Amino acid sequence: MAELSEFRLHPGDPAPAFALPGVDGRTVRLSDYADQRLLLVVFWCNHCPYVQAWEGRMIEIGRQYGPKGVGIVLINSNDARAYPEDRLDSMVRRASEKHYPFPYLQDESQDVARAYGALVTPHPMLFDAQRRLLFQGRIDDDHQHPERVTRHFLTSALDAALAGRPVTPAELPVAGCTVKWRS
Repeated sequence: MAELSEFRLHPGDPAPAFALPGVDGRTVRLSDYADQRLLLVVFWCNHCPYVQAWEGRMIEIGRQYGPKGVGIVLINSNDARAYPEDRLDSMVRRASEKHYPFPYLQDESQDVARAYGALVTPHPMLFDAQRRLLFQGRIDDDHQHPERVTRHFLTSALDAALAGRPVTPAELPVAGCTVKWRS
């Protein structure tokens, strides 16, 4: 688990710009979401067991909140040489097999992960219409057992933001596999 003191961005901080290739061959930019009410950026990968456990719930969030004006992007910043399962061809396959309802982007340079301060996969960060950070933390309180979840942190943050209410908590320690940095 990564603690709050390790976060680079905090509530109110702006979303760093990005322009990254997606699994569909298109380059996706932060500015592409200018008309979205909210933007959810999630640092993601293929191989992490936490990601795999939360994957179905994240897909459902995409299907449920995309039509409500929430832009969602997943960004894989892992070292694909050391972790071949996180190579772009594997990302393309996974997004297709799982029918991702959102862009899945590759951050090969790892510059975007550094700018955002991504610590683990998954590391969700929710931004408002002005692209100021509203929330970062966990998707929910039990990655392994969906039936045991009692706190839906990410959907609670999304619901509050869409309703114009303050997002509380705005920060939670993140749980997942560490971002696999190149040496």
